[in-house]
Amino acid sequence: MRTVAVVGASLAGLSAARSLRKQGYGGQLVVIGDELHRPYDRPPLSKEFLAGALGEADLSLEADDEDLRAEWLLGARATGLDRTGRAVRLADGREVRADGVVIATGAAARTLPGAEVLAGVHTLRTLDDARALRDELARGGRLVVIGGGFIGAEVASTAYALGLDVTVVEAAPTPLAGPLGATMGGIVSALHADHGVRLLCGVGVKGLRGDERRETGVPPDGVRRRVDVVLLEDGRGIPADIVVVGVGARPCVEWLEGSGVELDNGVKCGADGRTSLAGVVAVGDCANWYDARAGAHRRVEHWTGARERPDAAIAALLAGGAVEPGVPRPPYFWSDQYGVKIQFAGHAAAADSVTIEAGVADDRDVLAVYRRAGVPVAVLGMNQPRLFTRWRKQLAAVSS
Repeated sequence: MRTVAVVGASLAGLSAARSLRKQGYGGQLVVIGDELHRPYDRPPLSKEFLAGALGEADLSLEADDEDLRAEWLLGARATGLDRTGRAVRLADGREVRADGVVIATGAAARTLPGAEVLAGVHTLRTLDDARALRDELARGGRLVVIGGGFIGAEVASTAYALGLDVTVVEAAPTPLAGPLGATMGGIVSALHADHGVRLLCGVGVKGLRGDERRETGVPPDGVRRRVDVVLLEDGRGIPADIVVVGVGARPCVEWLEGSGVELDNGVKCGADGRTSLAGVVAVGDCANWYDARAGAHRRVEHWTGARERPDAAIAALLAGGAVEPGVPRPPYFWSDQYGVKIQFAGHAAAADSVTIEAGVADDRDVLAVYRRAGVPVAVLGMNQPRLFTRWRKQLAAVSS
């Protein structure tokens, strides 16, 4: 294999590039990224960076002396994959021909129809997003967060600490019920009320309304309105100076249509990241890997998955699939909200029961274990790092 192209220059792409060199690949390595920035850490964007506690240099994922002997094509968006010539087509007309391709194009934040024409409306996925939102939050005022998931909750927590008036709107009856289950989702999301942040559940957003104040960056019609109200489906209107839309993300795989790579909620992969096209693997938020434990495909959008799973995918790529895939550790993620460390590992949806093993729910210091037929399948910790770590190791042993 003379040339490998890694399409995506965030954590998953960087991890794949590192894994290639670590596993002995000595050929040409091309890393393609649609952002102009070198690889950076995303979790702090909604927390320390947004609060001003970390600068951009602190986000770097590369060591000062790191040299992957790679050609970096940054600010270059992939628009297609030619299965015949094994070439990645770029928006500027260039092509990168490669013997092996690693798809690591991640996911993009979902938004609301019409939101792009209003000033003061933000999503938070990239460094540029975080820069713009940080500047707005510095002005203070009324923030409405649409979506009570982890990104929305972290933004709400950060904005509260900065002194803003914060409201969180969540369409589901209980925030975080998807990843944590209804019971523990309710306990975690109660952190908002504990700190005086308004949480409106079970109501969707109908739209956004803007006033006629002129803003910089005027569109072709000459007027750019600034958001001033979030309109709810029950008829209420929530005054807003700033709006953050945190309603999930979609995998960035449109560029692969017609390539022969099977798409299904991202790039459909085997248990080792191999796709339906020989010589092509996928990692990170865009990759829908087969989970042998569950007997189904799962797309894992977590930092640890983007860091750990490329090792298996690169091994499969270099060996042409001749190596037996191992069993990846159960998905793990963490969140920091209102001074509380939240950690979770496993799959809550697989559980038929959840019990609090330590701590008190009202004190937000619990350790909860999710079980199916008595067997642990997930664990949640709130300010319980030692117990959580112990249970996480047990969970990995049970799952392997």
